Amino acid sequence: MRRACVLSAVAGVGLGVMTLAGAAAQPAVPDRTSWHWYKGNTHAHTIESDGDSTPEEVARWYRDQGYQFLVLSDHNVLVNIAALTAAFAVPEQFLLVPGEEVTDTFETKPLHVNGLNVTRRVEPRHGTSVLDTLQRNVDAIRDARGVPHVNHPNFGWAITPADLAGLERYRLLEIFNGHPLVNNLGGGDAPGTEAMWDSLLRAGRRVYGIAVDDAHYFKRPWDKAAPRPGQGWVVVRAPRLDPAALMASLEAGEFYASTGVELDDYQADAAGISVRVRVAGQTRYRLTLIDATGEVETTDGPAAHFTLTGRRGFARVRLQDSNGALAWTQPIFLDGRP
Repeated sequence: MRRACVLSAVAGVGLGVMTLAGAAAQPAVPDRTSWHWYKGNTHAHTIESDGDSTPEEVARWYRDQGYQFLVLSDHNVLVNIAALTAAFAVPEQFLLVPGEEVTDTFETKPLHVNGLNVTRRVEPRHGTSVLDTLQRNVDAIRDARGVPHVNHPNFGWAITPADLAGLERYRLLEIFNGHPLVNNLGGGDAPGTEAMWDSLLRAGRRVYGIAVDDAHYFKRPWDKAAPRPGQGWVVVRAPRLDPAALMASLEAGEFYASTGVELDDYQADAAGISVRVRVAGQTRYRLTLIDATGEVETTDGPAAHFTLTGRRGFARVRLQDSNGALAWTQPIFLDGRP
Protein backbone atom coordinates (compact mmCIF):
# COMPACT_ATOMS: atom_id res chain seq x y z
CA MET A 1 0.00 0.00 0.00
CA ARG A 2 1.37 3.42 -0.92
CA ARG A 3 0.35 6.79 0.40
CA ALA A 4 2.00 10.00 -0.69
CA CYS A 5 0.82 13.51 -0.22
CA VAL A 6 1.84 17.12 -0.21
CA LEU A 7 -0.60 19.46 1.49
CA SER A 8 -0.85 23.10 0.49
CA ALA A 9 -3.47 25.81 0.85
CA VAL A 10 -6.24 25.69 -1.76
CA ALA A 11 -9.10 28.16 -1.89
CA GLY A 12 -12.43 26.61 -1.01
CA VAL A 13 -10.92 23.24 -0.11
CA GLY A 14 -9.29 23.86 3.24
CA LEU A 15 -6.29 21.66 3.90
CA GLY A 16 -4.90 21.10 0.48
CA VAL A 17 -4.11 19.13 -2.63
CA MET A 18 -2.18 15.87 -2.75
CA THR A 19 0.46 15.16 -5.40
CA LEU A 20 1.70 11.61 -5.89
CA ALA A 21 5.46 11.30 -6.18
CA GLY A 22 6.60 8.61 -8.59
CA ALA A 23 3.14 7.83 -9.96
CA ALA A 24 4.49 7.42 -13.50
CA ALA A 25 6.85 4.71 -12.29
CA GLN A 26 4.04 2.85 -10.48
CA PRO A 27 1.08 2.63 -12.85
CA ALA A 28 -0.77 0.27 -10.49
CA VAL A 29 -1.25 3.18 -8.06
CA PRO A 30 -4.26 5.37 -8.97
CA ASP A 31 -3.41 8.92 -9.98
CA ARG A 32 -4.40 11.00 -6.98
CA THR A 33 -2.89 14.30 -8.09
CA SER A 34 -6.30 15.97 -8.04
CA TRP A 35 -7.36 14.52 -4.68
CA HIS A 36 -7.95 16.88 -1.75
CA TRP A 37 -7.87 16.75 2.02
CA TYR A 38 -11.14 17.30 3.87
CA LYS A 39 -11.45 17.95 7.60
CA GLY A 40 -14.47 16.36 9.21
CA ASN A 41 -16.15 15.10 12.36
CA THR A 42 -18.07 11.82 12.43
CA HIS A 43 -19.61 11.97 15.91
CA ALA A 44 -21.86 14.82 17.08
CA HIS A 45 -25.23 15.12 18.83
CA THR A 46 -28.18 17.49 18.67
CA ILE A 47 -31.46 18.01 20.52
CA GLU A 48 -32.80 15.09 18.46
CA SER A 49 -31.21 12.92 21.19
CA ASP A 50 -29.20 14.32 24.12
CA GLY A 51 -27.49 17.44 22.79
CA ASP A 52 -28.21 21.06 23.67
CA SER A 53 -28.42 22.52 20.15
CA THR A 54 -30.54 22.07 17.06
CA PRO A 55 -29.20 20.29 13.98
CA GLU A 56 -29.06 23.70 12.29
CA GLU A 57 -26.93 25.15 15.10
CA VAL A 58 -24.59 22.18 15.10
CA ALA A 59 -24.14 22.26 11.32
CA ARG A 60 -23.46 26.00 11.46
CA TRP A 61 -20.80 25.57 14.15
CA TYR A 62 -18.80 23.05 12.11
CA ARG A 63 -19.19 24.95 8.86
CA ASP A 64 -18.10 28.22 10.46
CA GLN A 65 -15.09 26.53 12.10
CA GLY A 66 -13.72 25.44 8.73
CA TYR A 67 -14.74 21.79 8.66
CA GLN A 68 -15.56 20.37 5.23
CA PHE A 69 -17.91 17.58 6.35
CA LEU A 70 -20.01 16.55 9.34
CA VAL A 71 -21.89 13.43 10.39
CA LEU A 72 -24.76 14.02 12.83
CA SER A 73 -24.94 10.86 14.95
CA ASP A 74 -27.78 11.12 17.41
CA HIS A 75 -28.58 8.12 19.59
CA ASN A 76 -30.88 5.77 17.65
CA VAL A 77 -32.09 8.71 15.57
CA LEU A 78 -31.38 9.33 11.90
CA VAL A 79 -31.68 13.09 11.50
CA ASN A 80 -33.31 14.13 8.22
CA ILE A 81 -30.53 16.19 6.69
CA ALA A 82 -32.38 17.21 3.51
CA ALA A 83 -33.28 20.69 4.76
CA LEU A 84 -29.86 21.11 6.37
CA THR A 85 -28.18 20.18 3.12
CA ALA A 86 -30.21 22.76 1.24
CA ALA A 87 -29.28 25.42 3.81
CA PHE A 88 -25.64 24.63 4.52
CA ALA A 89 -24.04 22.38 1.91
CA VAL A 90 -21.70 24.02 -0.61
CA PRO A 91 -20.01 21.90 -3.29
CA GLU A 92 -16.39 21.18 -2.36
CA GLN A 93 -16.72 23.33 0.78
CA PHE A 94 -19.16 21.78 3.23
CA LEU A 95 -21.07 18.49 3.22
CA LEU A 96 -23.52 16.84 5.62
CA VAL A 97 -23.45 13.04 5.76
CA PRO A 98 -26.33 11.03 7.27
CA GLY A 99 -25.49 9.09 10.39
CA GLU A 100 -26.69 7.48 13.60
CA GLU A 101 -25.13 6.30 16.84
CA VAL A 102 -26.64 2.85 17.23
CA THR A 103 -26.93 2.73 21.01
CA ASP A 104 -27.32 -0.60 22.76
CA THR A 105 -26.42 -2.34 26.02
CA PHE A 106 -25.47 -5.76 27.23
CA GLU A 107 -26.33 -6.14 30.89
CA THR A 108 -25.02 -2.81 32.26
CA LYS A 109 -22.42 -2.15 29.57
CA PRO A 110 -23.04 0.66 27.05
CA LEU A 111 -22.27 -0.46 23.49
CA HIS A 112 -22.31 2.23 20.83
CA VAL A 113 -21.48 1.90 17.13
CA ASN A 114 -21.76 4.80 14.71
CA GLY A 115 -23.29 4.15 11.32
CA LEU A 116 -21.94 6.58 8.71
CA ASN A 117 -23.87 7.29 5.52
CA VAL A 118 -26.60 4.79 6.39
CA THR A 119 -29.61 4.67 4.07
CA ARG A 120 -32.12 4.09 6.86
CA ARG A 121 -32.45 4.18 10.62
CA VAL A 122 -30.88 1.15 12.31
CA GLU A 123 -32.62 -0.36 15.32
CA PRO A 124 -30.34 -1.68 18.07
CA ARG A 125 -30.18 -5.44 17.61
CA HIS A 126 -29.27 -6.59 21.16
CA GLY A 127 -27.31 -9.79 21.74
CA THR A 128 -26.20 -12.52 24.09
CA SER A 129 -22.79 -11.03 24.96
CA VAL A 130 -20.81 -7.85 24.40
CA LEU A 131 -19.26 -9.26 21.24
CA ASP A 132 -22.54 -10.65 19.93
CA THR A 133 -24.29 -7.32 20.54
CA LEU A 134 -21.56 -5.37 18.77
CA GLN A 135 -21.51 -7.81 15.84
CA ARG A 136 -25.27 -7.66 15.38
CA ASN A 137 -25.18 -3.87 15.27
CA VAL A 138 -22.17 -3.72 12.94
CA ASP A 139 -23.95 -6.16 10.62
CA ALA A 140 -27.14 -4.09 10.76
CA ILE A 141 -25.21 -0.96 9.79
CA ARG A 142 -23.63 -2.84 6.87
CA ASP A 143 -27.10 -4.04 5.87
CA ALA A 144 -28.18 -0.36 5.79
CA ARG A 145 -25.24 0.26 3.40
CA GLY A 146 -23.41 2.26 6.05
CA VAL A 147 -19.87 2.30 7.38
CA PRO A 148 -19.54 1.32 11.07
CA HIS A 149 -17.11 2.70 13.57
CA VAL A 150 -16.80 1.36 17.09
CA ASN A 151 -17.16 4.12 19.67
CA HIS A 152 -15.28 4.81 22.94
CA PRO A 153 -14.52 1.22 24.00
CA ASN A 154 -13.60 2.30 27.56
CA PHE A 155 -16.86 4.19 28.16
CA GLY A 156 -18.33 2.27 31.08
CA TRP A 157 -15.35 -0.06 30.64
CA ALA A 158 -17.62 -1.90 28.25
CA ILE A 159 -15.46 -3.26 25.41
CA THR A 160 -12.30 -5.29 25.91
CA PRO A 161 -9.42 -5.91 23.48
CA ALA A 162 -10.73 -9.47 23.12
CA ASP A 163 -14.13 -8.15 22.05
CA LEU A 164 -12.51 -5.94 19.40
CA ALA A 165 -10.33 -8.81 18.22
CA GLY A 166 -13.37 -11.04 17.76
CA LEU A 167 -15.46 -8.42 15.98
CA GLU A 168 -15.72 -8.60 12.18
CA ARG A 169 -16.79 -6.31 9.33
CA TYR A 170 -15.46 -3.04 10.76
CA ARG A 171 -12.44 -0.94 9.82
CA LEU A 172 -12.77 2.13 12.08
CA LEU A 173 -12.15 2.45 15.82
CA GLU A 174 -12.28 5.57 17.98
CA ILE A 175 -8.79 5.94 19.43
CA PHE A 176 -9.67 9.43 20.69
CA ASN A 177 -13.10 10.61 21.79
CA GLY A 178 -13.52 14.15 23.09
CA HIS A 179 -16.15 13.33 25.70
CA PRO A 180 -14.57 13.85 29.16
CA LEU A 181 -15.90 10.57 30.57
CA VAL A 182 -14.77 7.94 28.06
CA ASN A 183 -11.42 6.92 29.61
CA ASN A 184 -9.30 7.22 26.48
CA LEU A 185 -6.13 6.53 28.49
CA GLY A 186 -7.43 3.39 30.17
CA GLY A 187 -6.89 2.50 33.81
CA GLY A 188 -6.19 -0.43 36.08
CA ASP A 189 -6.13 -3.56 33.94
CA ALA A 190 -7.90 -1.84 31.02
CA PRO A 191 -5.55 -0.53 28.31
CA GLY A 192 -6.03 2.82 26.63
CA THR A 193 -7.70 3.01 23.25
CA GLU A 194 -4.45 3.58 21.36
CA ALA A 195 -2.99 0.47 22.98
CA MET A 196 -6.11 -1.47 21.99
CA TRP A 197 -5.57 -0.32 18.42
CA ASP A 198 -1.98 -1.51 18.42
CA SER A 199 -2.99 -4.91 19.76
CA LEU A 200 -5.36 -5.29 16.81
CA LEU A 201 -2.66 -4.20 14.36
CA ARG A 202 -0.14 -6.64 15.85
CA ALA A 203 -2.70 -9.40 15.26
CA GLY A 204 -2.89 -8.42 11.60
CA ARG A 205 -6.25 -6.67 11.71
CA ARG A 206 -6.86 -3.90 9.18
CA VAL A 207 -8.33 -1.34 11.58
CA TYR A 208 -7.86 2.43 11.31
CA GLY A 209 -7.88 4.88 14.21
CA ILE A 210 -10.18 7.89 14.21
CA ALA A 211 -10.53 10.93 16.47
CA VAL A 212 -13.95 12.45 17.13
CA ASP A 213 -15.72 15.05 19.21
CA ASP A 214 -18.75 13.15 20.53
CA ALA A 215 -19.97 16.71 21.08
CA HIS A 216 -23.22 17.22 23.01
CA TYR A 217 -22.96 20.78 24.32
CA PHE A 218 -22.34 23.72 22.00
CA LYS A 219 -23.59 26.40 24.38
CA ARG A 220 -21.03 25.81 27.17
CA PRO A 221 -17.66 26.44 25.47
CA TRP A 222 -16.06 27.44 28.81
CA ASP A 223 -17.00 24.18 30.56
CA LYS A 224 -14.18 21.64 30.31
CA ALA A 225 -16.38 19.05 32.01
CA ALA A 226 -18.82 19.19 29.10
CA PRO A 227 -18.53 17.18 25.87
CA ARG A 228 -17.74 20.10 23.56
CA PRO A 229 -16.98 20.40 19.85
CA GLY A 230 -13.53 20.91 18.38
CA GLN A 231 -11.75 18.18 20.38
CA GLY A 232 -10.92 15.58 17.73
CA TRP A 233 -11.33 15.14 13.99
CA VAL A 234 -10.18 13.33 10.88
CA VAL A 235 -8.62 14.76 7.73
CA VAL A 236 -9.59 12.55 4.79
CA ARG A 237 -7.93 12.38 1.40
CA ALA A 238 -10.54 11.81 -1.31
CA PRO A 239 -11.15 12.67 -4.98
CA ARG A 240 -14.16 14.84 -4.18
CA LEU A 241 -16.38 15.94 -1.32
CA ASP A 242 -19.23 13.46 -1.47
CA PRO A 243 -20.35 10.73 0.93
CA ALA A 244 -19.33 7.73 -1.15
CA ALA A 245 -15.83 9.08 -1.80
CA LEU A 246 -15.29 9.98 1.86
CA MET A 247 -16.52 6.58 3.07
CA ALA A 248 -14.26 4.73 0.62
CA SER A 249 -11.25 6.74 1.78
CA LEU A 250 -12.02 6.21 5.46
CA GLU A 251 -12.26 2.46 5.01
CA ALA A 252 -9.01 2.45 3.03
CA GLY A 253 -7.13 4.37 5.73
CA GLU A 254 -6.70 7.43 3.51
CA PHE A 255 -6.76 9.91 6.39
CA TYR A 256 -5.06 11.03 9.54
CA ALA A 257 -6.65 11.69 12.93
CA SER A 258 -5.93 14.70 15.12
CA THR A 259 -6.65 16.56 18.32
CA GLY A 260 -4.85 19.67 17.10
CA VAL A 261 -1.69 18.81 15.15
CA GLU A 262 -1.97 19.51 11.41
CA LEU A 263 0.21 18.12 8.63
CA ASP A 264 1.82 19.94 5.73
CA ASP A 265 3.39 16.87 4.14
CA TYR A 266 2.91 13.13 4.43
CA GLN A 267 4.40 10.40 2.23
CA ALA A 268 4.38 6.71 3.02
CA ASP A 269 4.97 3.32 1.47
CA ALA A 270 6.58 0.06 2.53
CA ALA A 271 10.04 1.65 2.28
CA GLY A 272 9.49 4.65 4.53
CA ILE A 273 7.29 7.34 6.04
CA SER A 274 8.01 11.05 5.70
CA VAL A 275 5.95 13.57 7.60
CA ARG A 276 6.09 17.30 8.23
CA VAL A 277 3.95 19.21 10.70
CA ARG A 278 2.36 22.58 10.02
CA VAL A 279 4.17 24.55 12.71
CA ALA A 280 2.05 26.78 14.95
CA GLY A 281 3.92 29.64 16.61
CA GLN A 282 6.59 28.50 19.08
CA THR A 283 5.10 25.04 19.54
CA ARG A 284 7.56 22.14 19.46
CA TYR A 285 6.95 18.63 18.21
CA ARG A 286 7.94 15.02 18.82
CA LEU A 287 7.36 12.42 16.09
CA THR A 288 7.40 8.75 17.03
CA LEU A 289 7.45 5.72 14.76
CA ILE A 290 5.46 2.78 16.11
CA ASP A 291 5.56 -0.74 14.71
CA ALA A 292 4.61 -4.20 15.91
CA THR A 293 7.36 -4.11 18.55
CA GLY A 294 6.28 -0.79 20.06
CA GLU A 295 7.76 2.72 19.93
CA VAL A 296 10.95 2.25 17.95
CA GLU A 297 12.20 5.65 16.81
CA THR A 298 11.63 9.25 17.90
CA THR A 299 12.55 12.55 16.29
CA ASP A 300 12.28 15.92 18.02
CA GLY A 301 11.25 18.53 15.48
CA PRO A 302 8.47 19.21 13.02
CA ALA A 303 9.66 16.82 10.29
CA ALA A 304 11.06 13.31 10.00
CA HIS A 305 11.72 10.46 7.62
CA PHE A 306 11.46 6.95 9.04
CA THR A 307 12.93 4.03 7.09
CA LEU A 308 10.83 0.87 7.18
CA THR A 309 13.17 -1.52 5.40
CA GLY A 310 13.43 -4.74 7.38
CA ARG A 311 10.47 -4.01 9.62
CA ARG A 312 7.50 -6.35 9.79
CA GLY A 313 3.85 -6.08 10.65
CA PHE A 314 2.85 -2.44 10.45
CA ALA A 315 4.22 1.05 10.92
CA ARG A 316 2.53 4.31 11.86
CA VAL A 317 3.54 7.67 13.31
CA ARG A 318 2.24 9.48 16.38
CA LEU A 319 2.83 13.23 16.42
CA GLN A 320 2.64 15.20 19.67
CA ASP A 321 3.13 18.89 20.29
CA SER A 322 4.50 20.61 23.37
CA ASN A 323 1.01 21.56 24.51
CA GLY A 324 -0.34 18.01 24.41
CA ALA A 325 -2.15 17.95 21.06
CA LEU A 326 -1.76 14.78 18.99
CA ALA A 327 -2.10 13.41 15.51
CA TRP A 328 -1.91 9.84 14.24
CA THR A 329 -1.11 8.62 10.75
CA GLN A 330 -2.76 5.39 9.68
CA PRO A 331 -0.77 2.17 9.60
CA ILE A 332 1.25 1.05 6.62
CA PHE A 333 1.01 -2.74 6.47
CA LEU A 334 4.27 -4.46 5.67
CA ASP A 335 3.12 -8.02 4.99
CA GLY A 336 2.36 -7.45 1.32
CA ARG A 337 -1.38 -7.97 1.66
CA PRO A 338 -3.72 -5.19 0.39
